[in-house]
Amino acid sequence: MPDSDAQPTEPIAVGSRVTVIRTSGSRSSDTEPQVGVVVEDFADTVIDDTDLGRDWAPVLRWAIALDDGRLVFAAEGSLELA
Repeated sequence: MPDSDAQPTEPIAVGSRVTVIRTSGSRSSDTEPQVGVVVEDFADTVIDDTDLGRDWAPVLRWAIALDDGRLVFAAEGSLELA
């Protein structure tokens, strides 16, 4: 029987409100969550890390217009739905 309290999980897409997750390798000095709207998905241009022969410098798939007016880019797995 399905769980009636379970929230449906929507995929992140252009137009989604998201929170940018700060990663340990981030150079940003921001400690507060950064919330905004996804304005572009570069999935069609992302190259698999295994094809690059490295696991550092992840490809930044998402462009996010933050609520404070900044435009930031985030890698796959660096966003949560807000």
